[in-house]
Amino acid sequence: MFYWVMKRIFLGPVLKLLFRPWVKGLDNIPGEGAAIIASNHLSFSDSIFMPLMVRRPVVFLAKSEYFTGTGIKGRLTALFFRLTNQLPMDRSGGAASEASLSAGMEVLSHGGLLGIYPEGTRSPDSRLYRGKVGVARLALKAGVPVIPVAMIGTDKVQPIGKRLPNIRRIGMIFGEPLDFAQYRDQPEDRVVQRQVTDEIMFELMRLSGQEYVDEYAAVVKLRLSGKPAGAAAAAEPPAAPAPVQGGQAGAGHDGPGHDGAGEQQQDPGNQQGAAEREEAATQEDDGGAAAAV
Repeated sequence: MFYWVMKRIFLGPVLKLLFRPWVKGLDNIPGEGAAIIASNHLSFSDSIFMPLMVRRPVVFLAKSEYFTGTGIKGRLTALFFRLTNQLPMDRSGGAASEASLSAGMEVLSHGGLLGIYPEGTRSPDSRLYRGKVGVARLALKAGVPVIPVAMIGTDKVQPIGKRLPNIRRIGMIFGEPLDFAQYRDQPEDRVVQRQVTDEIMFELMRLSGQEYVDEYAAVVKLRLSGKPAGAAAAAEPPAAPAPVQGGQAGAGHDGPGHDGAGEQQQDPGNQQGAAEREEAATQEDDGGAAAAV
């Protein structure tokens, strides 16, 4: 009830008036049935604007720190996130992260829409970074389509570290649903998970026009802050080949699973290495909703 009241009566109308969001491809969101909405992540406000424009409720996986704060502020923050359809996502790895993914599966098993950020954290510089395989695991296990959505301009509205937003227009483009039915008998195959993730990232790159960086955003953030990335940075392999289809790549890189000439790289040995080291990437974040690891 709180979610509906805020979206339709109080917060939603005000945000639409101030930021005048434009939307393309909204009809690609199914009117009923489970689906994953996979988005690029430019700003904290992504988790506000995108659900605002989707007719159906969208449940997001948000970083667990939002639900564990102390004091009055911490309790109010946790209450707000629960009332706005967000679930805690533990990114520490292992059993904790597995339990968080199970919460996402619960949403999908009940026919809901699950929002997720494959990059795992907000982009530090408005470029698109390598996706983590949690989105593929959920899509394959649940047997649901993935709708890619490109958020446009939200990094200008609320850059990282800025609490009060700038008033300017933002947009979003919903792509056609991606169907991975051919891989549904291989949900635990790490090479397949990487291929599916790369295809999703390719579509996000094509829709957003962002430059693609074949590195985890969390590792880059650690490097920019002067903190040691440790084994996470050393374990970053090139992206494995993805069964992507044609499209316009972002500047500076032809996209996930492609070399500079636009041809797919073929390195099965490296695919397996990437699969084994996928979880090595750090989970540190400085805010915003979390994506599955």
